Amino acid sequence: MDTPLSLVLFSGTDDKLQAAAVLTAGAAALGRPVRIFLQYWALDAFRADRIGRDHGLAPEAGAAGAAAIAAAAKAGQASWPETLRQAKELGDVEIRACSLSMDILRLTEQELDPLVDGAEGVTAFLLNAGDGQIVFI
Repeated sequence: MDTPLSLVLFSGTDDKLQAAAVLTAGAAALGRPVRIFLQYWALDAFRADRIGRDHGLAPEAGAAGAAAIAAAAKAGQASWPETLRQAKELGDVEIRACSLSMDILRLTEQELDPLVDGAEGVTAFLLNAGDGQIVFI
């Protein structure tokens, strides 16, 4: 499959980042290229000094969702950063920071975790997405 799966990550909560990581790993395992575009709060979660922190869950997760996530982690489910690292080892996965979000958050590329392959603008992201599917999380 040559058509990329393109993900726009906006949310920085652990549950949404984990969902994106699982989609990425699944697509990479099938040989599909994946292009991830990090904006705002998702980008903030990829700071080198914050990537391993607890980023909370979306409000709709509630107490039951928090318990389920904790149980999955205790059972050995990989964290979202580890799942993304594994996906990059499996296949063609590229993670780019939104240059506008970088400006707004006053971030430099050096402040980002090595998972991030660089920065680009929205136009470059859309051109790279081509005719492929774009998923917003």
